[in-house]
Amino acid sequence: MGTFLDLAAANLLSPIVLSFALGLAAALARSDLSVPEAAAKALSLYLLFAIGFKGGAGVAAHGLDATLLLALGAGVVLSAGLPFIAFALLRGMTRLDTVNAGAVAGHYGSISIVTFVAASSVLTSRGMEPEGFMVAVAAIMEAPAILAALWLVMRRGGTGRVETGLWREILLNGSIVLLLGAFVIGWVTGPAGLAEIDSFIVAPFKGVLCLFLLDMGLIAGRNLRACRSVMTPGLLAFGLVMPVVGSLAGLIAGLVLGLSAGGVVLMMTLAASASYIAVPAAMRVALPEANPSIYLTLSLGITFPFNLTLGIPLYLAAARLATGG
Repeated sequence: MGTFLDLAAANLLSPIVLSFALGLAAALARSDLSVPEAAAKALSLYLLFAIGFKGGAGVAAHGLDATLLLALGAGVVLSAGLPFIAFALLRGMTRLDTVNAGAVAGHYGSISIVTFVAASSVLTSRGMEPEGFMVAVAAIMEAPAILAALWLVMRRGGTGRVETGLWREILLNGSIVLLLGAFVIGWVTGPAGLAEIDSFIVAPFKGVLCLFLLDMGLIAGRNLRACRSVMTPGLLAFGLVMPVVGSLAGLIAGLVLGLSAGGVVLMMTLAASASYIAVPAAMRVALPEANPSIYLTLSLGITFPFNLTLGIPLYLAAARLATGG
């Protein structure tokens, strides 16, 4: 317990979490503080490129092996399976209808790349470098969750539909294209390529992440302020319980794969996070009757802050205990 409390305290007092807290507090206080949309887009592009490139360079240094392929398979299984757990919890803990429960469930099988980046930053600061291929695992965990959610809705008489536009949203989502593209570039150029642009994607990384999380705090605060009426106690409880359930599945997967302690933390983080970029875009096409206020507020306003403040230290402590790392 002492180790977890120490990790939690250190994480809560980190510049990354405090930047998010500043944005959240400013939004809740109705401050006019804002990050221009173009600047926020530029920050997100930088973060996706940097994490993808570093992951690709890490794979080039590590080399292809069975662990990489098995990790990708585990990512697909987790992404496809977690929506079923989330759907069952939602139906038991809330009064959501099938369509809204399915839409929310899809978010919790997919991943938050910003939570992944934050966890990676914490690991790097503690000298716990994870396997580079975890970036590829993150990218592969988008589409299966969306398809599983649509299957759940359609199986129970909902009106979800799989159209060409949906496939485009899934396969050509900008964040996934950039993440995978940067990963390939890093993989092809290897450590030598990383050394060439080290001063661009390594040294400034945490500072850019702080500014991005300031914007995320502002968005989360505005969502919470605007959507208080839809957040029932059952939904709030789900937003806190589901990441813990997902992290346990990620812990089991990481241990079975034999990942390092850092790799296990990232697998837990991926399984515990909830998408608020790719999946909402897909759900607008596939389930237009679902209420965005519910799934966006849950993923960005409840689960994201939980993971950022308490979740990551919890996953780090659990992975260390389980691996002895």
